[in-house]
Amino acid sequence: MTSTTEATAERPLPTTPPILEARDLVKTFGRVVGLDGVSVQVYPGEVLAVIGDNGAGKSTLIKCLTGAEIPDSGELRLEGKRVHFRGPQDARAHGIETVYQTLAVSPALDVASNLFLGRERRRRGLLGSVLRSLDARGMRADAEAELRKLGISTLQDVSVAVENLSGGQRQAVAVARAAAFGSKVVILDEPTAALGVRESNQVLELIKDLRHRGLPVVLISHNMPQVFEVADRIHIQRLGRCAATVTPQTHSMTDAVAIMTGAATA
Repeated sequence: MTSTTEATAERPLPTTPPILEARDLVKTFGRVVGLDGVSVQVYPGEVLAVIGDNGAGKSTLIKCLTGAEIPDSGELRLEGKRVHFRGPQDARAHGIETVYQTLAVSPALDVASNLFLGRERRRRGLLGSVLRSLDARGMRADAEAELRKLGISTLQDVSVAVENLSGGQRQAVAVARAAAFGSKVVILDEPTAALGVRESNQVLELIKDLRHRGLPVVLISHNMPQVFEVADRIHIQRLGRCAATVTPQTHSMTDAVAIMTGAATA
């Protein structure tokens, strides 16, 4: 089995400008401070892990990056340009896709319909413009192509209802949808939390594939071995602040946990 150091030794540190950048984000909820001047950068073709104890501000940070929350102060920059997200749809329109832990999939719909959920395509001509008929055949063909592109071999039939899939297969559908439409950044919130070992490994391979395609991934996870397996950099949140940003080459899992809990500093 390849060690964590060996698995990450050839990953260079970022040398290009960040795709997505947050500067000095502050978010409060009454007297509760969710974020206290947090800055983070997401670079092309990297996996950035975000870790932290409960209440550290991980979820608030991700919500600010995806438009689910509007920061009280600070700024977001996408490809160097300042952006203002007033809701998740704004972030999606800018190429930022998020897969939440609860999985926003519709069990009654098939795989292809879930991939195009909210982005359904109509047929050309009068059938689409007047009768508003959907291009089911075209969406299925594109769904199959997207799954092949990601190397997802466990989903052979895109006409199968999602409710008949395993947990790992459902997660693969959600990740494939994010990859298909996330032209800038894909954010994954605890993608393996409810999965077994085999299905978790499938999701981790998907994350690696996204990185190889040059698509940056932000991974929120409590699973430290998985974080150290796939992450290029690790952003550690503590008490609403960024306690440190480390790499698997410079810090061990024990080091990261110590920083996360306040027992050590970077």
